[in-house]
Amino acid sequence: MRIAMNAWSIPAHIPFDAMFAQIAAAGFAGIELNLDRTDSSAHSLTSETDSQAIRQIRSLSEQYRLPVCSVSTSLYGANQLGSADGAERRRGQDVIKRQLELARALDAGAILAVPGGISDQVMRLDAYAYAKEAILEIKGEIEASGIMVGLENVWNSFFLSPSDLSGFIADLDSPAIGAYFDVGNVAVFSRPEDWIAALAGRIVRIHIKDFKRGASWYSGHFVNLYEGSINWLSVMASLRQAGYDGWMTAELATMPQYPELLYQMTASAMKHMLET
Repeated sequence: MRIAMNAWSIPAHIPFDAMFAQIAAAGFAGIELNLDRTDSSAHSLTSETDSQAIRQIRSLSEQYRLPVCSVSTSLYGANQLGSADGAERRRGQDVIKRQLELARALDAGAILAVPGGISDQVMRLDAYAYAKEAILEIKGEIEASGIMVGLENVWNSFFLSPSDLSGFIADLDSPAIGAYFDVGNVAVFSRPEDWIAALAGRIVRIHIKDFKRGASWYSGHFVNLYEGSINWLSVMASLRQAGYDGWMTAELATMPQYPELLYQMTASAMKHMLET
């Protein structure tokens, strides 16, 4: 497995060149970039990112030997694939298409997609059906792109169990669509190891962050690696047993006063995980 950092963990004012230099210096093997709204940060990909900007990013990637391992996004919250509104679902499809375009241009290999849509306006089963339909409609484009699509378990009450996510992926029936499993996102209510076992053979990418459970059920907060309740020795054993040997990407809150310390701490923790 190889370790990477998501660009959301870098303070927003830091430009691409400084970000690549700092993440490489900390010892990471790759970086995950994000498709965001315009002016979200100095190192975001946007709808306006053009071929010249892509060339500059590729040049930095080569200079620092830091490949872009995947492309995530913050845009699915307002463009839900499981929405009852057809126009909103089409916007969600457009987000996927833009991510695929950027991933191809950056040789990223994979994108992260969020098939949510549960709200007071749409029942969970209906949201599932809408999201599946939206993805199936562009399944051909996904497969033709050569890019893997990883569906992530985020805190939107869409995937509440390992079987929810594995079943959803199975219904899509595509070798180009799998899971982008976030270890920390399930720790508040379940064991990450159970999810990894259920998703064996279907995991495209891994997000890691730690979670410290509270005294009451469904309580707690995200913390830095090895500061929480997740049994990382067991998680790593489960990943190896599942045959996963791809990217592990840290997605943590920024440390504005001393960002380089966060990078160094995180890289050290992740290297320790790989060695144990």
